[in-house]
Amino acid sequence: MPNIKFRASRRTLTSHSGLSIIGQCIEIAGVDSIDGRFPTTLGMRTSDVVKSYLGLLCLGMSDYDAIENFRRDKPFQQLLTLQKVPSAATLRQRLEKLAANDLQARTATWSTTLLSLIEAPITAETTHVCLDIDTFVMDNSNSKKEGVSRTYQKVDGYTPIAAYLGNEGWCLGLELRPGKQHTMKGSNAFLERVLPRAQGLTEHPILLREDSGFDSQAHLALLERQRQAFADEGRRLDYLVKWNPRGSATADRDTWLAVAADYWQELRPGKRQALWTQTVSIHDDNKTEYVVQRVMRLVERTADRDGQLLLEPDYELEGWWTSLDEAPEAVIKRYQAHATHEQFHSEIKTDLDLERLPSGKFATNDLILHLAQLAYNILRLMGQLGMTGELSPVRHPAKRRRLRTVLQELVHRAALVIHKARQIILDFGQDIGRMTVLKTLRSRLRYPRGTPC
Repeated sequence: MPNIKFRASRRTLTSHSGLSIIGQCIEIAGVDSIDGRFPTTLGMRTSDVVKSYLGLLCLGMSDYDAIENFRRDKPFQQLLTLQKVPSAATLRQRLEKLAANDLQARTATWSTTLLSLIEAPITAETTHVCLDIDTFVMDNSNSKKEGVSRTYQKVDGYTPIAAYLGNEGWCLGLELRPGKQHTMKGSNAFLERVLPRAQGLTEHPILLREDSGFDSQAHLALLERQRQAFADEGRRLDYLVKWNPRGSATADRDTWLAVAADYWQELRPGKRQALWTQTVSIHDDNKTEYVVQRVMRLVERTADRDGQLLLEPDYELEGWWTSLDEAPEAVIKRYQAHATHEQFHSEIKTDLDLERLPSGKFATNDLILHLAQLAYNILRLMGQLGMTGELSPVRHPAKRRRLRTVLQELVHRAALVIHKARQIILDFGQDIGRMTVLKTLRSRLRYPRGTPC
């Protein structure tokens, strides 16, 4: 075993050199502008409080006490351009006060500002850029936090709603909800907030995808009105919403079998399916009628995949509300890609350490999720610009990197901090690969368009 000794020196080291890029993104997003709206309190700028917590989230931490490890960490303060680093108590108290003053309403623009100014890549899926909206469960069992209640997954927690744009999964909306709140409650208002953000980021046609929790006549009527509003501006909006049969699949089986009689196709011995499109009239709350189309699929199984015959046929009925003028097979294939957003939920809960929210107050936890939206987009931006293509460190090829991979490869990188000629120099030693990536990112993230930060 080698003879290992330990010693300390006067050199300044950092284990999170990726904060140099995170601080730059926070500046581009315009977080400093809140100081005019929320003035300094007790010598601590509001922007310092918010940027400190954003720094924690971008390091994969969410607990207030984690800030104590950075109060004497000069690189943390300098790379995020902070005048002061708050204590855990100050951080908690100021975030609670900001939540009470509705800072959430201002945070929504930060992500769109960042993505717009940087001209973030937004990849379309075939002809449309997809906008996926869904709720998910955050398990906060065995806690007495405000808003924690029984969720649809039979655990106590919250059911926030999120919106993701493009194949990259840019987060355009992330709002907290009580665990027992139904998916549709407040979803129309959420959609009306998110659509203009998506419209401002891409000129491609937008395809809105949602699961069966959003199946309601009022929601479909809103989608039709939004389609018309887009069309009036020379834009295109389509939607794809999973149908909720609400028991009609069993009650009207004979009716569905009669309709499907002309569409049966055998997939294998003992299994066949019928695909067809039908038009349905719906009404909004004002009794206005809309004619929409629904793609239907009925699957009949008389034997399982191993050839074992069933005692009686098994039927599975599914449907999708859509404005797409495509074949049923193409519509179903487009909806199947909607499942990708489940990974984005997972990254928010695990990679950003937000499964169990830190505050006991609902409004504060809602503010934290709004801040997490920006932190998520910053890390996603670092992954898309710095970890794909030839610039990426040695890893398997991918179109998108998980946030955890960005944290491991780019954020948590050791460097020697050198102050020289009023500059901060990060010395990576022989780690030339990571140095090249961060240097390229620093050059790429210019504001506005070519002007150094």
